[in-house]
Amino acid sequence: MAYRYCTATNFGKGFFTHKDRERFFLRGEPGNVWIVGDNSDGVDWIGRQSGVSKTKAEAQAIVDGEVETAQAAYDAMSADEQAAQDRPVKYSIL
Repeated sequence: MAYRYCTATNFGKGFFTHKDRERFFLRGEPGNVWIVGDNSDGVDWIGRQSGVSKTKAEAQAIVDGEVETAQAAYDAMSADEQAAQDRPVKYSIL
């Protein structure tokens, strides 16, 4: 499956609908990054949300930055706080 990548701010109810999810792949990532199925419905959704197109590398860099910020916050926690959760890890987006 081919994907498009964009940034768009999730404003809550109505940002995407059940109908949208039926018509195209949609996955949110940290940093307001969205992975969208590359079809006409997905492209229309990006436009309706005023999404800013990104390359996969640009989207990955945004996600990596968010994970690094979360890692720094985790590292600054006390040992007790760290024991209650896992340290965030980097991963590759689709």
